[in-house]
Amino acid sequence: MQIRSSPNQSDYPKYNTDELRAAFLIESLFAPGKVELAYTDADRAIVGSAVPTESSLRAAVDAELRAAYFCERRELGILNVGGEGAVHVDGKQYDLGKLDCLYVGRGSRDLSFSSREAAAPAAFYLLSYPAHASYPTTLARARDAARVDLGAAADANRRTIYKYIHAGGIRSCQLVMGFTQIEEGSVWNTMPPHTHTRRSEIYLYFDLGPQRRVMHFMGAPRQTRHLVVADRQAVISPGWSVHCGCGTGAYSFCWGMGGENQTFDDMDPAPVDQLK
Repeated sequence: MQIRSSPNQSDYPKYNTDELRAAFLIESLFAPGKVELAYTDADRAIVGSAVPTESSLRAAVDAELRAAYFCERRELGILNVGGEGAVHVDGKQYDLGKLDCLYVGRGSRDLSFSSREAAAPAAFYLLSYPAHASYPTTLARARDAARVDLGAAADANRRTIYKYIHAGGIRSCQLVMGFTQIEEGSVWNTMPPHTHTRRSEIYLYFDLGPQRRVMHFMGAPRQTRHLVVADRQAVISPGWSVHCGCGTGAYSFCWGMGGENQTFDDMDPAPVDQLK
């Protein structure tokens, strides 16, 4: 498991491109036949992936967690961004198609992943936060998500938000999770931007295509920086940082948050005319 320490908002402006990417961008996800994890000190989140091919993969616990099993003190959100697959939790099988979501509650001991076809494997995105309460493991299909349409073609930001794990949906301790699809012809997400002082947020960009990129804007509103992000790469966004992006074409991203509360609209606006 990788360990990431987040710079503070006073130090990050001094970072060069490689240092910014090493601190905030997770590039090494979704390797076939592997479970990959990265731990960040931003609200102690764990970001990861599982891509089972010929055989199933088990979620082994890393020694850094000092736990008997992965979800001993944690909850886990899983979004499938690949082919048909299944997640096995304590002997029960949950089948996930693309964009289906599974919430795994604290105390779940046995966790593994499989694909229906090795040639078109599932690609499970994993996001975990510490949990002090237990909620039942729950599966939601893409059609079950709460849908919100936002933006306008004139502003190149027409997009649809799909909410899975939130106060009005799948119950959790602190995890909030869903995904957003940018419509063809639009490129901007989360514009105008905002910050989440009380929560960190993790972004996974996907369905970009090999030649497309997203320019992910981050940092304090009056001292922004950017990361060039490719398909299936994730960005760690501390509570003090804005998070918005502009793509070279349409794309999707999974967003997930953890922190003091689960209020989806608890945010501090960062008006465009004040950005620098």
